[in-house]
Amino acid sequence: MIANYKIELVAVLAILVFVVVLLFINSGGNHKFIGSDDAGSQKISELTGNPIDSFVPIIPQYKPSNGEIETTFFVLQAAIGSFILGIIFGYWLAKKRSTRGQGD
Repeated sequence: MIANYKIELVAVLAILVFVVVLLFINSGGNHKFIGSDDAGSQKISELTGNPIDSFVPIIPQYKPSNGEIETTFFVLQAAIGSFILGIIFGYWLAKKRSTRGQGD
C-alpha cells in the first residue's frame, strides 16, 4: 500500500522539511514584514525625488487600519481561488473516471 503512495509521501516529506528549515532560519531576530509595494514605492521615491503620496487615485480606495487586515484579504482571496481550482480539478477527475468506466 505504501508503494501506491510513494510520490505523495515524498512530496509531503519535502514540504515538511521545507517548513522546518524555514521556521528554523526565521526563528530568531526581530523581523518586520514589508510588502513589495512598500519597498518599490520607497525606491521609486528615492530615485525620482517625488514623494510617495504624489499620486492621487481618481476613485478613493479603502485603506485598512493595519497590515493584518490587508493580509487577511489576501489570504481570503487565495482561499477562494484554491476552492474554485479544486472544484474544476475535481470535476475533471470525476469526468475522466466516469468515461473510463463506460468503456469497460
